[in-house]
Amino acid sequence: MAVDVSIYQQMLLNNEKWVAEKIEKEPSYFEDLAKGQSPKFLWIGCSDSRVPAEEVTGAKPGEVFVHRNIANLVVHTDLNLLSVLQYAVQVLHVQHIIVCGHYGCGGVISSMKNTDFGLVNKWLWNIKEIYFKYREELDAIKDEKKRADRLVELNVREQVYNLAETSFVQKAWVKRELSIHGWVFDLKSGKIKDLDVLVDDPKTLHPIFQYNLED
Repeated sequence: MAVDVSIYQQMLLNNEKWVAEKIEKEPSYFEDLAKGQSPKFLWIGCSDSRVPAEEVTGAKPGEVFVHRNIANLVVHTDLNLLSVLQYAVQVLHVQHIIVCGHYGCGGVISSMKNTDFGLVNKWLWNIKEIYFKYREELDAIKDEKKRADRLVELNVREQVYNLAETSFVQKAWVKRELSIHGWVFDLKSGKIKDLDVLVDDPKTLHPIFQYNLED
């Protein structure tokens, strides 16, 4: 099947139009943008193309530092995620970290199946572990969609605590305030649901996950 070159070219044309509109409204827009960034938020979201961080929050370029992967996971062996986290916390000094999942997440739904998806099995295993942890609650939900929605929420909650269990976050807590939040985006309504999962103190963690960082 031939590649549709027109849609590729349209992306470049869209960029030219976007640049022109920005300069018309604010002549120094790109000069100011090039001076640097000082975002107050780190967004850890799903790679799903329907959930762009800036679009759904109304944020401007430079306001949100973003990391995205399948099903918005925080895996302690993921050097990509950990590098983003360290830079955001130690260099940019973000004040809030948001883990944002979304209902209808393909990664979460796939993790609930017994299908062999190849390499991605290794990634989805992390969500299967969460399902197993909450299996009594989840198995009691007969409606498959509602069960998937609940797993989306539980997955976000677990990733919030995975973040809190990192030394990067706990080192920041020694010196300043840093809050971690759990959100879920509803594709059907466009609204964000705050799960009221707020972690801003290592004392909320089990002692086994608390590092001695006072010295």
